[in-house]
Amino acid sequence: MNSYDVIIIGAGAAGLMCAIEAGKRGRSVWLIDHMAKFAEKIRISGGGRCNFTNIFTQPQHYLSQNPHFCKSALAQFTPHDFINLVNKHHIAFHEKKLGQLFCNHSSQQIIDMLLSESHQAKVSFALQTRVTQIEALADGYRLDTNRGIHTCRSLVIATGGLSIPKIGASNFGYEVAKKFDINVIKPRPGLVPLTFDGALLEQCKSLSGVSIDATVQFNCQSFSEGLLFTHRGLSGPSILQISSYWEQGKAIRVNLIPDVDLYSVLKAKKNNQPKLHIGGVLAERLPKRLSQNLCDQYVFTGAIGILSDRQLAKIAEVIQAWLIWPTGTEGYRKAEVTIGGVDTNELSSRTLEAKKRPGLYFIGEVVDVTGHLGGFNFQWAWSSGFAAGQSV
Repeated sequence: MNSYDVIIIGAGAAGLMCAIEAGKRGRSVWLIDHMAKFAEKIRISGGGRCNFTNIFTQPQHYLSQNPHFCKSALAQFTPHDFINLVNKHHIAFHEKKLGQLFCNHSSQQIIDMLLSESHQAKVSFALQTRVTQIEALADGYRLDTNRGIHTCRSLVIATGGLSIPKIGASNFGYEVAKKFDINVIKPRPGLVPLTFDGALLEQCKSLSGVSIDATVQFNCQSFSEGLLFTHRGLSGPSILQISSYWEQGKAIRVNLIPDVDLYSVLKAKKNNQPKLHIGGVLAERLPKRLSQNLCDQYVFTGAIGILSDRQLAKIAEVIQAWLIWPTGTEGYRKAEVTIGGVDTNELSSRTLEAKKRPGLYFIGEVVDVTGHLGGFNFQWAWSSGFAAGQSV
């Protein structure tokens, strides 16, 4: 039987950060994972260049049943703290847009950086390690694994959520929480493409590959970023963002030409260039395939000069207040994150320790804290891992 101060289950972003911080404090740490490689989600993120943080990270960029929960961890370890670590390892990076930071070369650099820091902190590793049983002891926890029995004073669950099952996602963390009577907010896919049926699906199929900057709104939440038509429905950053807020059976509002008053633009065209075809006018601001599709779909035809103001208002409404009813999402297979998870009311916001189970911690995506697209979820992993690492 091997005994450690800390055992961390899950060698992803949050688990590695927690291991580093605990090791730096002189704790004996065993970091394990059921997969054959470290941090697969880091490796595939950002098109292989890892969008490792966002310089504009604020609590409002996160969804949770308790929107204040993330504040303490984010304050303890900020994007600038992680940037300092990246700079220490001489990893070149750039800001793509909206505060999103990417490696210039490869996401493997971030993994190598974390492994280097872990080795310096004397962290012990074991991949392809399966935990078959966890039991609470008087002064810690016992784990039965395919590598024998191990005990620890502090046990950290950093096993992530259900998104991207092909890289090993599982419900392990939720099952551990339930075993110890810790509430779990029902998980669902987040940052995920939306699907449709019927005529709208056929319209999306016919426009597959067309992209446009759009503003997408659900209730009071809106995002202005790229929108992409696919053979299954809609994707792109704006759709992924709004998917985290969308509720089944409800409509989403899409503005395909944001930041202008389209009705006023059309009125001016009617007065100044009345012989222009309405399709050509729309094609000045929309991709040609999309403008033609909209004209065919809604029978917008003829010279703009012969269209009534009411018709122009209808055209503007269709394009700038397009109501769509998704039938669902592409699920965990295409979801970038999992919404829901271990109830934040069950955890200390300062340390991520379970209130009713001393020595048991939950960090990263397994917790009911989900960031917007653009590096926010990695920052939560670093921050929550750091916070727990100061306490275990």
